[in-house]
Amino acid sequence: MSKLLSILVAAVFAVSTSAAFAASHVKAAGEKKEEMKKEEKAEKKEEMKAPKKEKKAKKAKAEKKEEMKK
Repeated sequence: MSKLLSILVAAVFAVSTSAAFAASHVKAAGEKKEEMKKEEKAEKKEEMKAPKKEKKAKKAKAEKKEEMKK
């Protein structure tokens, strides 16, 4: 009877330990996903800024050309 009890206690300890270990890894994986999303958003913002800067540069060049013609 005592062997059965000790086996049950060991099994409960093993299951609870593995569940806690798995939970910490799931949490870490979730944090990585959030970081990836933030990086993707930052890249998209940079991509959107680049065309705007190009448009401004073209507009400035056009204005300079017009001033040179005058």
